[in-house]
Amino acid sequence: MRIAVLGAGAVGARTVRQLASTDSVVAVAVADVDDERAQRCAASIADPHRVAAVGVRQWHHGADVAVLAVSGRGQRQHAEGLLEAGINVVATADDAVEVRRLLDLGPEATERGLSVVVGATFSPGLTCVLAAHAAAGFDAVEEVHVARVGTGGPACARSQHRALGGEALDWRDGAWVRRRAGSGRELCWFPDPVGACDCYRAAGGDALLLEAAFPAAARVTGRVGANRRDRLTSRLPMLRRPHPEGVAGAVRVEVRGRRGSGRDVAVLGAIDRPAVAAGAVAAVAAIWIGEGRLTRPGAGGLAELVHPLPFLTELARRGVKGARFEGSAAQP
Repeated sequence: MRIAVLGAGAVGARTVRQLASTDSVVAVAVADVDDERAQRCAASIADPHRVAAVGVRQWHHGADVAVLAVSGRGQRQHAEGLLEAGINVVATADDAVEVRRLLDLGPEATERGLSVVVGATFSPGLTCVLAAHAAAGFDAVEEVHVARVGTGGPACARSQHRALGGEALDWRDGAWVRRRAGSGRELCWFPDPVGACDCYRAAGGDALLLEAAFPAAARVTGRVGANRRDRLTSRLPMLRRPHPEGVAGAVRVEVRGRRGSGRDVAVLGAIDRPAVAAGAVAAVAAIWIGEGRLTRPGAGGLAELVHPLPFLTELARRGVKGARFEGSAAQP
């Protein structure tokens, strides 16, 4: 299969590396508004015959699947053009507004027999697959709560900065409830060595994607880790230049529901450099589209479109591993 990647930043470059190491991918084209960055990305791959830097005008020419790893709220527009060209799409958008706009492409994608995978990153993305895997052990899912710490690169850091200054959406009892981003502090425990972190509501896309996957759930929420400075400056321009590729991050997924006659809780998580994990998730999603392994055409998050255990197994083979909390809840 032939795959094109738009964006050679932290996530895009990691996606290209993952694709280039996959035997079934015969060619990878990478493009970026910064031509030199695309050239550096292609040159960093040991197999020059498999990966090529191309211009942004014809970046998706001849591709079976296209990965959108660009920042901002332009992924919907790119996705529309790709569907018109008959190309499947993997979108890495994590912004709630852009996620909703991409999901709205579902009818068109279904009519064309194509797929639009939305939110194929660390969170959303890996969190969606972990939630689907945890939910498989329940007779009925009642609540899904997601939290994350860390960012994948400058674009991801800026996106999280905006998310903390926007408006968050919580799914509660069949309706969306709008909350002020940066509110609702909750102490969340992540896999070691990250440990405990204060997390707050944010204008991210996790809740939108998970509500679509678990429509019977009464509550679905998403939070991000932040400190006092992050919250106080969230409505201002970023005061410090973001790290070029972030540091260690983590995700946590809590699923509550019924098993038999009782209620139970499952908590799954993962720790990795967010850009590395996001690149692996986006790459595997693109490969699965090319191999015809998605559960249906149309637009949706990974919780709806993949069988979670095989997907997680492939991610683990590529070094992105999940963990399950094996403790027990304290008894009153």
